Amino acid sequence: MRSGRPKAELVVSSEERVTLEQWIRRRSSAQALALRAGIVLDCASGLNNTVVARRRRVSKQMVGKWRQRFVRRRVAGLLDEPRCGAPRTVQDDKVDAVIVRTLESTPRDATHWSTRSMAESSGLSHMTIQRIWKAFGLEPHRSETFKLSTDPQFVEKVRDIVGLYLDPPKRALVLCVDEKAQIQALDRSQPVLPMRPGQAERRSHDYFRHGTTSLFAALDAKTGKVLGGLHHRHRSVEFRKFLDAIDAAAPVGLDVHLILDNYGTHKTARIRRWLAKRPHYHVHFTPTGASWINLVERFFALLTEKQIRRGIHRSTRELEQTIRHYLHTYNQTAKPFIWTKTANQILASVARFCQRTSVTGH
Repeated sequence: MRSGRPKAELVVSSEERVTLEQWIRRRSSAQALALRAGIVLDCASGLNNTVVARRRRVSKQMVGKWRQRFVRRRVAGLLDEPRCGAPRTVQDDKVDAVIVRTLESTPRDATHWSTRSMAESSGLSHMTIQRIWKAFGLEPHRSETFKLSTDPQFVEKVRDIVGLYLDPPKRALVLCVDEKAQIQALDRSQPVLPMRPGQAERRSHDYFRHGTTSLFAALDAKTGKVLGGLHHRHRSVEFRKFLDAIDAAAPVGLDVHLILDNYGTHKTARIRRWLAKRPHYHVHFTPTGASWINLVERFFALLTEKQIRRGIHRSTRELEQTIRHYLHTYNQTAKPFIWTKTANQILASVARFCQRTSVTGH
């Protein structure tokens, strides 16, 4: 005996399938419309609402909604319904032309469209362009960055390091080690004007440099505590001294696993000799161009946000005092950063991104 509301039979014709697949592939399709088309095609393949919802990362209610809409109104049912208010004056073909032009072309005198340049090109008002872009989630003025690792051992290194986070070896210390190099001691050229009601803090755009320092840090993946060492340079000599500090602080009788990036100072003959004398030390190098996998980078981000970016330091001594004070305060209430993604999830995410990137044709 089956319980629950019976599902409407969903059959997609060959013409409808072509349209739905085109919505998914075309760069001019809104993400919401592409999602609805994918839901319908999954349902048409025989998958139930629960499986489709898990696959598309939406609720079962959303799957049921678009299944019913397609059954009742076919392809037109996946489009947004008219809203209350004045009737539309811009037809679908003009909207589609604006979206295609936004995604697949650039103006002659710029690298991206503005509302006014698109309005001039399309013959619509700039407010209409703004509403179309908002409805389809288009933001030509924004640009983000990305970095894909080209390390031939990317998969193996990801599995190795994520395995240390999610299932660390027994009687072992896992340390995420790196250096934040050349931290500048900066002083503004004029006094900072403090925040007041209705007025944000203000500071001059120019500054004086008073030297640099480098912070070597080792984050204990289990406790979240950080061992730091400050040096004016970041050569293998200084890194060797920091390894001595790690060795002195590490509990006796434990294997030590060091997660390091591929910076040259980590691989010199001096460092290799140091490690060879200590067989209980094990080095795990992150993939090239994938520093995000080293948890100590999250600590560096906190340090920058809370102390360095807006700090005023008139000498490297002041800067180093600030960093030491932050380390001391941080370790008093330190908590571990919880790694939540498995290696399979990370690799699947990278694969999806590569597939999306390859579709653009670049």
